[in-house]
Amino acid sequence: MNQSTAPGSLRSGRNACRQSAVAAGLRAALFSVSYAAFWIVASTVTQAQTTVSKEGEAGSQLPPIQITAPEVKRRASTAPVWRADRAGARPRSQATRQTEPQAAPKSFGPSQDARTGTTGVYADSTSTATKTNTPVVNIPQSVSVVTREFIRDQSFQSVTDVTRYVPGVAIHQGEGNRDELVIRGVDSSANFFVNGFRDDVQYFRDLYNTQSLEILKGPSALIFGRGAGGGLVNRTLKEADGTRVYEATMQTGSYADRRVSLDAGQAVNENVAVRLNAFYEGSDTFRDFGHLERYGINPTVTLKPTDDTKIKLSYEFYHDFRLSDRGNPSQGIPGGATRFNPTTPFAPNGDLTTFFGSPYFNYAKVEVQTGMAVIDHDFGNGLTVRNGSYYADYNRGYQNVYPGGTGGGPGGGAVTPDQTLLSLNAYQNTTNRENAFNQTDFIYKTVTGPVLHTIAFGTEFGRQTGISLRNTGFFPNNGSRAFDVVNPFNPTYFDPIVFSHLASDANSKYRLNIASGYAQDQIEVTRWLQFLVGARYDSFDLSALDQNTGIQRNRVDENISPRAAVILKPIDSLSIYTAYSISYLPASGDQFSTLSPGTLILEPQKFENAEVGIKWNIQPKLLFTAAAYELKRTNVPIADPSGNGLFFPSGSHKIRGFETALTGYVTPDWQSTFGYAYTDARIARDTSATIVAGNRIQLVPYNQFALWNKYQINPTWAAALGVIYFSDSFASSDDSVRLPGFVRVDAALYAKIDETWRAQLNIENIFNKGYWASADGDNNISPGQPRTFKVSATARF
Repeated sequence: MNQSTAPGSLRSGRNACRQSAVAAGLRAALFSVSYAAFWIVASTVTQAQTTVSKEGEAGSQLPPIQITAPEVKRRASTAPVWRADRAGARPRSQATRQTEPQAAPKSFGPSQDARTGTTGVYADSTSTATKTNTPVVNIPQSVSVVTREFIRDQSFQSVTDVTRYVPGVAIHQGEGNRDELVIRGVDSSANFFVNGFRDDVQYFRDLYNTQSLEILKGPSALIFGRGAGGGLVNRTLKEADGTRVYEATMQTGSYADRRVSLDAGQAVNENVAVRLNAFYEGSDTFRDFGHLERYGINPTVTLKPTDDTKIKLSYEFYHDFRLSDRGNPSQGIPGGATRFNPTTPFAPNGDLTTFFGSPYFNYAKVEVQTGMAVIDHDFGNGLTVRNGSYYADYNRGYQNVYPGGTGGGPGGGAVTPDQTLLSLNAYQNTTNRENAFNQTDFIYKTVTGPVLHTIAFGTEFGRQTGISLRNTGFFPNNGSRAFDVVNPFNPTYFDPIVFSHLASDANSKYRLNIASGYAQDQIEVTRWLQFLVGARYDSFDLSALDQNTGIQRNRVDENISPRAAVILKPIDSLSIYTAYSISYLPASGDQFSTLSPGTLILEPQKFENAEVGIKWNIQPKLLFTAAAYELKRTNVPIADPSGNGLFFPSGSHKIRGFETALTGYVTPDWQSTFGYAYTDARIARDTSATIVAGNRIQLVPYNQFALWNKYQINPTWAAALGVIYFSDSFASSDDSVRLPGFVRVDAALYAKIDETWRAQLNIENIFNKGYWASADGDNNISPGQPRTFKVSATARF
């Protein structure tokens, strides 16, 4: 047994659990790729300077960058160069081309904003939902694109901040140490992606380097693979697209917040573009003893060796350390709370700032290093290919002291009915992981008679390895039992805790191999009729070593996930669609770190979605969407009441809902995002003695509403107002703890001081409304943030 006296008590566990020399080699290769990319840039700059010197120009500076159009096309080959879709161009040899002027730098094509038609809060297209850059109006699925400017205007820094303005998405507390969302009634901490690669480790992500956030709703296995039953979130990162940007932002605000960020990039020459995003933030929180520190750096390089080939390289280091906070308990009532007699959260004397944990022992830490390399090539005959590789190393651990019912303490985690006693539990987890993925995507545009086809097909291979190690906390002041008892009006814990590993605690080392292939065809039969059909094959090969018993368990799941849709287009700006899709989640679950005798024999959970919808570009930059859907979740495991560790795959959920949104420019000066969702998420078959048919699924409100309006008053001043509404929900699916509905009002004021400086003021929760924002079960309930100010200044030079 080891006694922890500081938040760094997991260091020895993490160091002992580091991966093999092979993993160390992968990390070294990651750094080498980043170093090599910048060496290429440096060499290019040096070569350009040498050339200038030889030509007798003064100084050693690079010549000024100029962009002219049309671009003179050039290729590295010495053979005659021509393309079938450039019929108007006459084939010319490379020797002839070398005699032509090369004053203008090589174009990197449209910027990220231009490729997707992004202006303000409006995005015209995205490739996230179909692998092809498709207008949102033509995508037969509910998709919300949160743009870079919307993120900036709201001063958002986290995924959960953003998604409160997205209809159909609720926030899960995630044990106070991670992003976790409930999308269309399906809870997941793993359905997060970055540039289309799986980013499934549990941690808090920052948006400092985010170009846009895409939220897809409904099963999306065709594009993203396993899981994603209710939907997913993809972060598209800022890239070196040749656009010149030099921008620094400084922010301060409530709770001693201080944040600085940098976004700098440009084309170095006609072949190389670079970009650097970096940030640092330190802050307290509105909760007693709350604090966080995070920082990150993300250099990217884009290379254009030929007109038809683009290479993008990226490296990121990200660090986040904070006090983990699992929130407040519920108020116990005589006879116990039930779905027929639910209780409410407990706040001592109405104080939402009280911390129900230990300022010494509660913490969550993650260090993430990622490397990404993507090669795009256009073959010139309608066929393009993209090959991307992604490696990520997650060094993660967390400790929690929290209201809990383990060990038989009074109240079972809730405050006793007489409000005199509350039980606390404690644990620590180490969940290091390494991910490596390779994706190859071919896009082929062709015609068969009068029918147009955009065919996407490709593969994904991956390996995920890691550990899951849990230790239980014991309280010496309470006879070294697994709980301690405190006064709920003075619950913060300052005494010692000893963490020890029990035979029932997780101690698993795992390896997952993934092999997938997919094909999809977007078919345009006529101007008014389109189809989308496709399917994906996934092989999920999991091996887990139970290091408590020395037992190695293996399981292979193979599934085919289909997708089909019909799209009617009475006019170009309007689409009416119906869609059907299926997704599977292996029995080992979202985080797949262990296999037990029970999960070893279970069939995967199945998500089946049917949806009808309409999308209408009312104006060129104003999109209205509406969708109605039914999502069925089956094979939900039910624990055998005998306690033998086995499960029955007979539980099921049924979620029915309606969503609508209006996004874009109402007038040239008025931007608006409006969203409403009605969600009836129910347990369709019992999954436990208390989670029974008819119960509402945890954290899902019947009604959800969000509105954000920004108005440009004049060239200098702009103002914005936002409203969020959630109707009541329940902390867990046993429906015994009710979370009251709430309305929150936000506002912002913007000033463009001159061509260099701009400033903004953001106020969250203007009326200082107390509310319960999220939960992780009946006795870990998080209050929402009170009135919060943020002031920032940005210099663009």
